Amino acid sequence: MDDTEWLGAAFQEHRYHLRAVAYRLLGSMSDAEDAVQDTWLRLTGANTSEVENLGGWLTTVVARVSLNMLRSRRHRQEEPVGDSWPGPAQMALAGTVGGAGGGAGVGDPEDEAVLADSVGLALLVVLDTLTPAERLAFVLHDTFAMPFTEVAAVLGRSVDATRQLASRARRRVRGAPSPDRAADLARQREVAAAFLAAARGGDFSALVAVLDSDVTLTADATAAPAGRPVQLHGAETVARGAVMASGDAARSQLALVDGAVGIVSAPGGRLETVLALTVSAERRITAIDVIADPARLRRLRLAVLPD
Repeated sequence: MDDTEWLGAAFQEHRYHLRAVAYRLLGSMSDAEDAVQDTWLRLTGANTSEVENLGGWLTTVVARVSLNMLRSRRHRQEEPVGDSWPGPAQMALAGTVGGAGGGAGVGDPEDEAVLADSVGLALLVVLDTLTPAERLAFVLHDTFAMPFTEVAAVLGRSVDATRQLASRARRRVRGAPSPDRAADLARQREVAAAFLAAARGGDFSALVAVLDSDVTLTADATAAPAGRPVQLHGAETVARGAVMASGDAARSQLALVDGAVGIVSAPGGRLETVLALTVSAERRITAIDVIADPARLRRLRLAVLPD
């Protein structure tokens, strides 16, 4: 076995852990995979002959890569949108990039679902309110038990400052969301998923069933075909519009939209439209805000969720 093959095999042993770290830091599976692939490239270009703990070294690298991505995201004031939940074919390709593929350690779609569910919608909402440094300090120390000395080295800060970052993040995570909030997010996700499935299938009856009888849909001028704002009222009227847009629904995904479950359309990874949903306690959609205006889209906090 040559050096490249050895590195590939060693990297593969740590791939799932690295993806878990990156996903918790970034909240996006596609960004997490990008971070892992970047880590592989850095490994192949580094002299690791004196590295005693390869797993620790790789964790530090993927954390630094993720931190840079978080900071860049904050600078752009936007969240990752696009194919954040790769299908089986993409997962197979992801496992072979750079020669570090194949064999044990490549997660299948069920593994990915377990990873996402272990984070939870509620925690993703809270993590999204943290600064990049707070998020990294909390995730690495509290979730993955990395010593503060190592976390501080990743952040380029003192150990005391890193402890304070983790403490601030911990207070936010413990303070919210409540169990009721978590249950509310689960309810929103169930209703949004039912709406998206019905829209994709052009199922008029299923759409009416998930919409409140007095539902209101508003669309900004960019989203409306006529180029001026539109407002629709009533379950049947809104359902007919959703059936006509079934092609768009086929390219859409569930997402967190400013902390609530909604729907985004981002073909090719380019954000085009966001549906902000309001869901009642009776599990009906009472309002839909269709957003396509670029200025409005830039102000949204988004994170794509698995279907």
